[in-house]
Amino acid sequence: MGSLICYTAKLMKPQTLVITGVRDQARATRSFDLRADGAVDFTPGQVAVLRVEGEEPAYFAFAGAPEDRDLEVLVKQKVGASAVIYNMCVGNQIELVGIAGHGFNLDAMKGRDLVFVAMGTGVAPLRSALRHVLKRKEEFGQLIVLYGARTPEDFCYRDETEDWSAHGVELRQVISRPDGHDWSGPTGYVQSLLDNVLPELLSPVALICGSREMIEQTRERLGKMGFKPEEILTNY
Repeated sequence: MGSLICYTAKLMKPQTLVITGVRDQARATRSFDLRADGAVDFTPGQVAVLRVEGEEPAYFAFAGAPEDRDLEVLVKQKVGASAVIYNMCVGNQIELVGIAGHGFNLDAMKGRDLVFVAMGTGVAPLRSALRHVLKRKEEFGQLIVLYGARTPEDFCYRDETEDWSAHGVELRQVISRPDGHDWSGPTGYVQSLLDNVLPELLSPVALICGSREMIEQTRERLGKMGFKPEEILTNY
């Protein structure tokens, strides 16, 4: 998650999580499946506060739905706990010490078109919401995912996009640094995709995750397009 974003965390009794799966997702980014020894209640979009020995706790958005068997987080190789977890293997243990952010109240969005706007690893909390929605798709309108990254190698969950499409999700991707890459899609920033999809929607709600700058720019753009503040949602 972005280092400039501050969360108010609800601390809890530490719970041991065992790594049950590790997958490379993007450049220097891996997803980790985590098995808890008890129930972990969270709302799609909320953030796990994880601790490993010798490092300060760090924040990683839940990437799976609350009803999934295992928890899942995306970890980008950085410093501190991120660097330690990135190099962990199946069977290693991590502590869950808190849950942060308010997440997305999806029950309040029933009947609405959902536009998921993500940049980089910000796709994790939106994937959590999308997986939850897809299990009850008949309760919502159109589902559109707008996903931006620096290069094609920085997109996560590339193996899932066909499955999303098969379930009626419209996915549009954009990269900001096309030089030297085999890319025939649009270029620029993810918020530039809004102009092409929103006029076709009757009752859209936008769910946004990314850097603070991206969120502010997207919020401003949506406001100019007629979105009310309560129709522009972030997970914290």
